[in-house]
Amino acid sequence: MKDLMKDLADLFVTFFRVGVTTFGGGYAMIPVVERELIKGKNWVTMEEVMDYYTIAQITPGVIAVNLSTFVGAKRRGIPGGIIATLGFIFPGVTFMILVSIFIQRFAEYPVVRHAFAGVRLAVCALILDTVLKLFKGVLRGRFSIAIFIIALGLSAFVSASPVLIILAAGLAGFFLKRPAKKAS
Repeated sequence: MKDLMKDLADLFVTFFRVGVTTFGGGYAMIPVVERELIKGKNWVTMEEVMDYYTIAQITPGVIAVNLSTFVGAKRRGIPGGIIATLGFIFPGVTFMILVSIFIQRFAEYPVVRHAFAGVRLAVCALILDTVLKLFKGVLRGRFSIAIFIIALGLSAFVSASPVLIILAAGLAGFFLKRPAKKAS
């Protein structure tokens, strides 16, 4: 029981740190996840994180919260998933409550508008960094590149539903890349 409580406290504190240092949503948090969870704690691999992101894309909820739940559940089951999620959302919820109290009074000040513009630029840079890391980790071989180009084309030029694109890519991967059955 003592080990469980220690592990749950570690999950809460670790995801609290991730929540405090993450701005801009799920993809912007990948550098923090890499530092804290992959290199720092060795709880997951980048491949597992990408799998969790894939699942999070097709499930309801915020990607970052889903990732917290998945990693916590991997570490300590349902209690771990709940505690990791609470650790992650606590800083954001607290910050949002404080911002909501003061935003009406300060939103019109130019310095506040400029600060938000600066934060948006930093978040954009973090997302670009994540995209580059995804390219390195995901685009392996002609099949992967073909799926990527088709999905990008459907999204950018046809405005196809993201859900349909993800399902079609998953089906293509399942049917075209599954191991061949051995002849009996």
